[in-house]
Amino acid sequence: MRCLQSEQHIPIPKDVITSYSASAMWFIRDACGIVCAIITWLLVFYAEFVVLFVLLVPSKSLTYSIVNGTLFNSLAFLALASHLRAMCTDPGAVPKGNATKEYIESLQLKPGQVVYKCPKCSSIKPDRAHHCSVCKRCIRKMDHHCPWVNNCVGENNQKYFVLFTMYIALVSLHALVMVVFHFLNCFEEDWTLCSSFSPPVTVILLILLCFEGLLFLIFTSVMFGTQVHSICTDETGIEQLKKEERRWAKKTKWMNMRAVFGHPFSLLWFSPFSTPDHGKAETYQYVV
Repeated sequence: MRCLQSEQHIPIPKDVITSYSASAMWFIRDACGIVCAIITWLLVFYAEFVVLFVLLVPSKSLTYSIVNGTLFNSLAFLALASHLRAMCTDPGAVPKGNATKEYIESLQLKPGQVVYKCPKCSSIKPDRAHHCSVCKRCIRKMDHHCPWVNNCVGENNQKYFVLFTMYIALVSLHALVMVVFHFLNCFEEDWTLCSSFSPPVTVILLILLCFEGLLFLIFTSVMFGTQVHSICTDETGIEQLKKEERRWAKKTKWMNMRAVFGHPFSLLWFSPFSTPDHGKAETYQYVV
């Protein structure tokens, strides 16, 4: 990071030096990330297959199948929709190569104001922005780069990433509960009547589903908790890791949550199809 002026650092509002469209299509061409994203979808489809054809279709109770099938599919749909939004939403990328002399002069900086240039992407670096080596861009309020969503988690898509981890955790828990009930019921009956497949195949499919569900439940629950804590404390993962000096005013946890999920609180907080209105969010108040 290189200082373009040597005077005291007084942060500039982010809307002065950045312009973006949160609704614009965004996709990172990273081989590792693309593979991880495809694996994520395939694992969800595998769980869908086992739940449908091993646990629900052979069930004697139509009500049980309909209720659990509707719930599982709804959670899986919301999880995949959240994943898609997290992956294809601009996380808050700073325009590349805008640190030109002409552009800096057009900002009409006041005496004492300082802007910083990123030496890697030649962009004017807003406060709380960090450069991502995978995205090859500076990202505002970058928390981390997640290969599972093939994107950075930043200012614009953190809501979708949090929803993704939450819905994956819920769908994994639901699948595990159904597997337990299936095992309990089948121990009392003939295994050949408990599934459309042979007993050995059924057991293998269920064991793999249990392993997948338990692994994803633990991983996404931890990530969900970490993200919520990061939002409430208004400190990104990178800022915590680097122990950066806090230059922005401390706000309440509720204000921090609304800044990520939107104003005011509503059921739209839980919808991956609702874009948070960052325009109503309070801008960072820096302590200088």
